[in-house]
Order: sequence, then C-alpha cells, then structure tokens
Amino acid sequence: MAGTSRLFAVWPGQWSSDLFVIDDLDEYAKAHGIKHDQGRTGLSEHVHDVEWAEETAYDTNPRSPYVSIRLKLTCGCEIRSLVAFAKQMREQRGWDVATSVGWSTVSGPEGTDYSVRVRRKSLSA
Repeated sequence: MAGTSRLFAVWPGQWSSDLFVIDDLDEYAKAHGIKHDQGRTGLSEHVHDVEWAEETAYDTNPRSPYVSIRLKLTCGCEIRSLVAFAKQMREQRGWDVATSVGWSTVSGPEGTDYSVRVRRKSLSA
C-alpha cells in the first residue's frame, strides 16, 4: 500500500536467524528517540482539546459495544492517521477508538469534524 512502511528485524542465532516484524512504528520510534512525525499524522505531541458528542442518529442499538461520536480538535491538530489518533486518545482519555472500521471528516467554516467509532464503556472512563 502506498504511504505505509514495514520494518523487519533479524536476530541471528548459531544455526538459524529469527525474523521479527516491528508492527508499532510509533513505539519503536519512541524507544529509539526518533521524533514523532507530525506531518504524517497531523497530530502534535500534546494533550488534545477535544469537543465530542454521540451521533445518536446512527446508533440504534443501545447495547452495541461501540458508539459513533462526532468530534472536533479545538487545539488545531488534524487527524491524518487514525491509528496514531487512537493511540493518543487511549493514553490521554482512556478511549478505545476502533481502527478497523472507517472514519469520516466534514470540513466547514467552523473547522473539521471527525466521525469515529469508540468503545462505549471507554468514554465514561
């Protein structure tokens, strides 16, 4: 896929070598002192100011573990990488943002609104 990277590491042994896939490039970068790529993610390394509300029109099942929310980043950041945003929200607010489903943006004169799926229980944490 265009715009994605994979990093492999090989650990040599006496008779064979083991191949590992580094699947969390952000964690790898932090561990090795590599600077966060704000240009790629659109997100600064700070606590985000977030305004959010549930999108009740789309969620008709109150027992569903996930709920759609519409949010706005009032700190000036933008979401270009849902995985990076999900990781930051997990660390900052305890939110469990779904990264295996789609998300959307709506831009207007007041800024950009994002629609994402979040585990319902994590919103109250």
